[in-house]
Amino acid sequence: MTKSDNGKARTVRIAQEPEADELLGRSPLAALVGMLLDQQVPMEWAFTGPFTLARRMGSDDLDAREIAAYAPDAFTELFTTKPALHRYPGSMAKRVQQLCQYLVDEYDGRPDAVWADAATGAELLKRLNALPGFGTQKAQIFLALLGKQFDVRPTGWREAAGAYGDEGSHRSVADITGPESLAEVRAFKQRAKAAARAGRSV
Repeated sequence: MTKSDNGKARTVRIAQEPEADELLGRSPLAALVGMLLDQQVPMEWAFTGPFTLARRMGSDDLDAREIAAYAPDAFTELFTTKPALHRYPGSMAKRVQQLCQYLVDEYDGRPDAVWADAATGAELLKRLNALPGFGTQKAQIFLALLGKQFDVRPTGWREAAGAYGDEGSHRSVADITGPESLAEVRAFKQRAKAAARAGRSV
């Protein structure tokens, strides 16, 4: 996932923080955890979380086996230590451990195995939707992120991602490539919330 054709790590600008984005560009688990944390907090906060977590664990990356085996109370403390990693640090710490345990049980601890051999977009969406903490919308957004920024493009990936897979859209984190696109995505989300309150769709 995280390597371009020339073997270098991907360049992403989702967290808007160089070290955090560097980790997202080379670590499949960091990207998954960032996506998991992306709810009820600003996108940049969510996607900076994996870097902060790795640093608090004394590492330059995240490891699913290590996280799954971590003592729950101690792992929660990594999230609650100020500045907290999320608005709801306790519940999100639990969700991250559940995600990592699932990856250990189903994919031998390899997060990239979720998408490495997916033959179709529909198959990949099904796999993502099965991840703890990933509902349909989150799964579609992450599928779009994989396709748009990491060249993970099984047949039918745009269709499986729904509107999030549309080329040129600014609906989600999948479309963030810098400060300007972040502002466009944020504006879209605000319009979508307003429309939902008014009973309309965007």
